[in-house]
Parts: sequence; structure tokens; C-alpha cells
Amino acid sequence: MGPDFLVPLLLPPASWPVARWLAPRLAPRLASRLFTAVALVLAAGSTAALLLTAAAGLSRVPVIARLGDFSPTAFSAATAVPVPVAVASGALLATATVAVGRAALRYRRWYRRVHAELDGQTRSGGVVVLPGAEPIAFAIAGRGGRIALSSGMLAVLGPEERVALLAHERAHLRLRHPVYAGVAVLAGALNPFVRPLGTAARFAMERWADEAAAECVGDRRLVATAVAKAALAGRNEAAYALAAGSGPVPQRVHALLAAPSTRSGRGLLAALAVTFVLGCSAWSAVASLQAAVDLHAGIESAQRAECHPVLTQETHGQAPLLVTGEHRRECTER
Repeated sequence: MGPDFLVPLLLPPASWPVARWLAPRLAPRLASRLFTAVALVLAAGSTAALLLTAAAGLSRVPVIARLGDFSPTAFSAATAVPVPVAVASGALLATATVAVGRAALRYRRWYRRVHAELDGQTRSGGVVVLPGAEPIAFAIAGRGGRIALSSGMLAVLGPEERVALLAHERAHLRLRHPVYAGVAVLAGALNPFVRPLGTAARFAMERWADEAAAECVGDRRLVATAVAKAALAGRNEAAYALAAGSGPVPQRVHALLAAPSTRSGRGLLAALAVTFVLGCSAWSAVASLQAAVDLHAGIESAQRAECHPVLTQETHGQAPLLVTGEHRRECTER
């Protein structure tokens, strides 16, 4: 295996400054989809690189080599993956697997707990009203999608601000933001280095819902006021919930109050940056594929090296090695 397997491991940290610069400059719809997709691709690419590196090291073990009918010595020469690197890759891969399992289990528990709590509460106009003075507002997928507001949050907001807040939460469900958020959480569990991309994606989702709410109520300042009040008064239900008061609220309020930028130069730079991010994602995917091809080629080369002594001895009338008929037939085919 060549140095290709390093590319998917190095690209996630390199994407941080690009994501930080792009997040406030892209349209929220594009940013949500772009950052979520890039986080998933980079996380999958790094996981594939670790898997291939660990497999290359494991294949140097004589027992594994015998199962695959190839020479471990020839395979080691073909792949040139140091054993410590392979061991470290295996340990990181195991850690990522455990992290994904734990994240999925935490989400499942949170999801079931929240829905169980909402099942016993009063519903009003498709919204679950929670008792208590603590201001709470969030949207959760499942059961057709649910929006929960506490009595405390309703008391903080005026009638028009309540309409704006509900429009924001309904936009989360209508635009399938919980799906994007779930993918970002999965990618962050696979590779912690892509979590800044997930954070940028969640910010973009909140901005997307802000814009959808502003379009629905027809008043950007009203949405900005509702978002600011909800953020100052409330708290996030959990890392998995999408709420109007979450994320960097000052930036969201500023974006709602500011006039949309019409400078073509900024649009051109953003387009170039998007092209760069997509190119890095493609590079990561291609590098992982090339590492897989190199591993396969190394195994085939080692299998030919293992077959060579058998064919040579049989050709010169020497005593054959202790191999099965099936092994001899496979060697002849090679």
C-alpha cells in the first residue's frame, strides 16, 4: 500500500478552517447539505483507511496468510505496512466502532425517553405543551414529528413571537433536519475530527429554519426577536434536539436583521471554496479506493508467490509440497 491511505486521515482536520470560513457565507440550504455530506464522506474515508491498514497488518500473520493461500513474506514486501501502524489502526478502528455503538445507544435511549414523556402530555394544535416554568422548546422526529413547548416558554413570548417560534420548529421537521443531524452525529462518532463539520451543519440548519420561518410569517425582525428571547430564556433539551434557541444565536440574529449580501466577489470565493471542499471529499474517496486496490494487488501477488514453489516442483518431477488438490488446481489457474 502506498501513501494513499494517509489522505483520508489528514483531510478531516484540514477541513476545519474551510468550514469555519464557509459557514456564514453559504446559503443555509446548501451549507446544511454540503457540510453533512462532507462530514459523512470524510468519516467514512478515514474509517476505510483504518480498516484497510489494519487488514494489511493482520494479513501478515502466518495463520491468516495460510487461510488466504498466500505468502506472508511476499505480502509484507508488497504492502510495506509496518506492524505498529497496523496495530494502531486496528485500535483506532475498534475505538470508532465502540463510539458509534455508544452514540446509537444514547440516541435510542434519549429518543424513547423523550417520546415517552411527550405521550402523557397535553396536545394543543399539534404541539405538545409541557408543564413547568422552565422555558423549553424543541422539535423531535418520529411519531409523525413532534414539537414541544413548555408553559414557561409560552409565557416568555408574545402571541406573534409564538407563531414565529412554531414556524421555526415546524420548518425543522418539514425540511427533515433531524435526518441531517443524525448523519452528522454518526460521522462525528466515526471520526471526532469531523465534528466541527457537524457543528457547522447544525448552525446551517438553524439558519435554514430561521429563513423558512421568516418567509412564513413575513417578518424577519419578528423571527430574530423570537429566536433571541428563546435563547436567553431557555435551554437545549439535548444534543440531538433541534431548537430555535440553540447554536450561535448572535450570528443568527445578525443574519436575520442584515440585508442579504449582493457582492459577487464573495459569491465567487464561496463557489471556489465549495469546489475545494467537494474536491477534497472526492480525493478522500478515491484515495480509500486506491488503498483497497493496492491491498488486493498485494494479496494476489503473495498468492502467486505461494503457488510458484508448487508449480516449479511439479514441473521438474520433484516431490510436490503437501497441498490439497484444490490448492494445486487454483495455482494452475493462476
